Amino acid sequence: MALDECLLLWHSEGLIPPILRFYGWSKPTLSVGHFQKIDRTIDFSAIDCYGCEFVRRLTGGSAVLHDDELTYSVVVSEKRNYISESIRAAYFTLSKGILSGFHNLGIKADYSVPESHFKNEGTAVCFEKPSDYEMLVDGKKISGHAQTRKKGVLLQHGSLPFTMNTQLLFDLFQFSSEEKRQRQRVAFSNKAITMNEASENNITYELAVEAFTQGFKDALNLELQPFELTDAQWEEVITLANSKYKSEEWNFKNRKKVHE
Repeated sequence: MALDECLLLWHSEGLIPPILRFYGWSKPTLSVGHFQKIDRTIDFSAIDCYGCEFVRRLTGGSAVLHDDELTYSVVVSEKRNYISESIRAAYFTLSKGILSGFHNLGIKADYSVPESHFKNEGTAVCFEKPSDYEMLVDGKKISGHAQTRKKGVLLQHGSLPFTMNTQLLFDLFQFSSEEKRQRQRVAFSNKAITMNEASENNITYELAVEAFTQGFKDALNLELQPFELTDAQWEEVITLANSKYKSEEWNFKNRKKVHE
């Protein structure tokens, strides 16, 4: 999360080019949205019990369990001609790279509404509902995404799961009863699907990175070049991680009682 924010800041200052990056997670991690209230929803005793990590994102949205997945991050100036002022319209443009990546993996994903629905640029109405721009396989959601804009730069990152541990996922939230927890777990399984469930083949991290990299290049007509951080830039990332993203002040804001 600190690296995503640093990339945004450096790009806003003209120090680095636009960035597309992919990464994974060494431990199961629950991330919550920038403004999300967590006091009555997250079970922190379960997070401790499972040995999970917890972090608040710079982007909005609700809680996401990052585990066996590929995560992507896009950092690009709002001045680019393909970045619309509308958050949802810009999401649709960038999502073409994700959709193309799914197709490269042989996964028959599509938008939850016909693509023609997005082409009415005169109004933002068609982007008002989240279901308008989700990607589905057999009617089930296959990916989740979040976006923010700061200093004239758009940051969008998203979760592309290979598999999903629904037992762990729903144990990390508070429910009024175990019966309700189980009902929600079953309902979720009927509405969501992972890449390995949607594919006839086992998709590895390396295969997915290759497929989605090519997807962005093809769908957005991009030329991509390798980029590496300097030692000084890595130090800046580590400093921000320690001062912000590992701090209780940031992660547990909006919580009545600070997690101990």
